[in-house]
Amino acid sequence: MADNLSDTLKKLKITAVDRTEDSLEGCLDCLLQALAQNNMETSEKIQGSGILQLFASLLIPQSSCTAKVANIIAEVAKNEFMRIPCVDAGLISPLVQLLNSKDQEVLLQTGRALGNICYDSHEGRSAVDQAGGAQIVIDHLRSLCSITDPANEKLLTVFCGMLMNYSNENDSLQAQLINMGVIPTLVKLLGIHCQNAALTEMCLVAFGNLAELESSKEQFASTNIAEELVKLFKKQIEHDKREMIFEVLAPLAENDAIKLQLVEAGLVECLLEIVQQKVDSDKEDDIAELKTASDLMVLLLLGDESMQKLFEGGKGNVFQRVLSWIPSNNHQLQLAGALAIANFARNDGNCIHMVDNGIVEKLMDLLDRHVEDGNVTVQHAALSALRNLAIPVVNKAKMLSAGVTEAVLKFLKSEMPPVQFKLLGTLRMLIDAQEAAEQLGKNVKLVERLVEWCEAKDHAGVMGESNRLLSALIRHSKSKDVIKTIVQSGGIKHLVTMATSEHVIMQNEALVALALIAALELGTAEKDLESAKLVQILHRLLADERSAPEIKYNSMVLICALMGSESLHKEVQDLAFLDVVSKLRSHENKSVAQQASLTEQRLTVDS
Repeated sequence: MADNLSDTLKKLKITAVDRTEDSLEGCLDCLLQALAQNNMETSEKIQGSGILQLFASLLIPQSSCTAKVANIIAEVAKNEFMRIPCVDAGLISPLVQLLNSKDQEVLLQTGRALGNICYDSHEGRSAVDQAGGAQIVIDHLRSLCSITDPANEKLLTVFCGMLMNYSNENDSLQAQLINMGVIPTLVKLLGIHCQNAALTEMCLVAFGNLAELESSKEQFASTNIAEELVKLFKKQIEHDKREMIFEVLAPLAENDAIKLQLVEAGLVECLLEIVQQKVDSDKEDDIAELKTASDLMVLLLLGDESMQKLFEGGKGNVFQRVLSWIPSNNHQLQLAGALAIANFARNDGNCIHMVDNGIVEKLMDLLDRHVEDGNVTVQHAALSALRNLAIPVVNKAKMLSAGVTEAVLKFLKSEMPPVQFKLLGTLRMLIDAQEAAEQLGKNVKLVERLVEWCEAKDHAGVMGESNRLLSALIRHSKSKDVIKTIVQSGGIKHLVTMATSEHVIMQNEALVALALIAALELGTAEKDLESAKLVQILHRLLADERSAPEIKYNSMVLICALMGSESLHKEVQDLAFLDVVSKLRSHENKSVAQQASLTEQRLTVDS
């Protein structure tokens, strides 16, 4: 065999120059046979012989041997070590020229050769890009799209594969294909050739690659991809095939227009059916498919239009089915059910309807099942849903009387930041009412935990929400007892720090809470306000031109309130506040200017 191969390679060198087609064909057949028996070893011999350079001259449209030469190149390029040598031997340009051939076999082998050279090879892709190969292949796909005979479908499959290898994991080449209009062509291919498994699979992989790119979503949205994928999905019984379609659906469903198209094409019904079929199975594939289907369901609900269409005023079949997931014993379904409710709870009308129809009790039951050693993702999702439901004013009192705060407080001991964050957000949404704020503000365990979380520097979200809840407890309760509890727990320094936040809304909330502390319990808080350097911070806020008008206004209100404390009063005098305040009398904001006059009078009287 080895001797035979060496002879063939020598002979090929001679015949390649002479162009005697019969003996050339014999040599090429020998090479193909050798490659079929041991591709790697034969490829190494071909590389060592220097014959690759000769192939460039053999790739001529009018020769009867051209398809075989392209076939040999396709075979050797299956080996990674042969791809760069193929590029260096100057084979790309003549191969791309052959894409203009009318001979189907030549096109097939040329497509294979270019596809294999591009596989995982930057050099191969770059050379094909420079030779303009992609556009010619896309034009072929367009013109051959409607022909359904097996030979043509095989060619279409090879061309799709070539484009995939050409652009896989390369954003700029994928963007190039998108600009050349490959997406509508591939969608059309899928529709026409959905009976051909190999071609369908190739289209799906190509979609999966392209759909990751943001710029592709708009093009996909202007085709009937949703309808085609759902149609294909309904026909599939094999797990692997469905999984391939899921891998395309997930990135596409991130686009709101496509979400709605998928809902209208009936994807939700398919997903609900999968959930029903797989819910009791303990097979690994079934568990994975249940997760994928329920996750995709939640993703579809992230679009406002698709969500509202499925809610159907709370009477919709989909909404009812999702509700039934919450009391299920399957953690994945509990999670998806709670996340779906959180997504349905994105406007006041839906929230009010759901609270009036008993959703809060279902979510509290679910939380109750996850208090001790519970599933963190389920806790997080159920708390997210409760937080969203608590946004409309009319829901707050109903949720308080249903016992939501008690249910939520059971998770105070959680050490998981995502759970802590949602717990804080839910409580903050609920305490607009004075009575609720007072009750929670006197809960020493809660206040101590808040003060602890105010120092959670690794978790900015938890830290921010803890500060905001501390402030809200004071602002909504206006209660001396709440202030005393917060002072005793060491919360004052955090409220003072919050007044320097980069978020105006948080600065403002802190200043209003501090003004209430100064008005109601200045004696109790005096030492803490002093050691937190409040007066210096207020001076800085007033002197800083970048401070928002409401910050300047509330800082001056607070200064006036602090004058009742001897030690703080002295600090105010030492810092020459009069200069800063008198400048603000001419501030463009009327409220700031008026407050500056009042503050100036107060400072002058008390100096």
